[in-house]
Amino acid sequence: MADIIVVEDNKELGELLSDFLQAEGYDVCLAGSGEEGLEFYEAKGAKLIILDVMLPGIDGFGVCSRIRQHDNTPIIIVSAKGGKEDKLNGLLQGADDYIEKPYDIDILMAKVRGIFLRRYSSDEITEGNLRLDKVGRRIYLDGREVSVTAREFDLLLYLMENKGKAIPKEELFCKIWGFDSESEIQTLTVHIRWLREKLEQNPKKPERILTVWGIGYRFE
Repeated sequence: MADIIVVEDNKELGELLSDFLQAEGYDVCLAGSGEEGLEFYEAKGAKLIILDVMLPGIDGFGVCSRIRQHDNTPIIIVSAKGGKEDKLNGLLQGADDYIEKPYDIDILMAKVRGIFLRRYSSDEITEGNLRLDKVGRRIYLDGREVSVTAREFDLLLYLMENKGKAIPKEELFCKIWGFDSESEIQTLTVHIRWLREKLEQNPKKPERILTVWGIGYRFE
């Protein structure tokens, strides 16, 4: 399943929006027509659809109506047609939101994050271009899967679920390895280093997994 299907016949605008979404860690499919968007959706499914109205062939209202006949996948319509009747039509066809072009990309991204947080927060955690899939136990950076061990996944999950909190080394070690583990606490330091090498732009100057001197680690 794709995270987001973008249906936009303006190739430059569609690619630009896709780049922004992928930079946030979403898996994106870009369709240039209503028919192509429906084909992608029927073949792969999606967690969210961002849909233009003025499309060749089936327009955005038609695509929205067709999807709503079967399920309740979130749909955001983005369109240059900003009249009251157009907005009402989009919402009556089943769209969850209607944004007029030209739109502020920060506003659109905030709406996307809000939908994923409300609808899928139990399944995944997203921070910037880093996404953790709790169900599939996978980690994605810039939309690409990062290979991690089970311990690395559990360690990152605990850190991300406690974002902003300085977690003592002893607490992290006991949570991930258990009270009865025969490993030594130094193995925690090794796993932190491995995660930084996989996730940080500069592992020697980490921006996500920070050392809190004299205590432990904090995820930012």
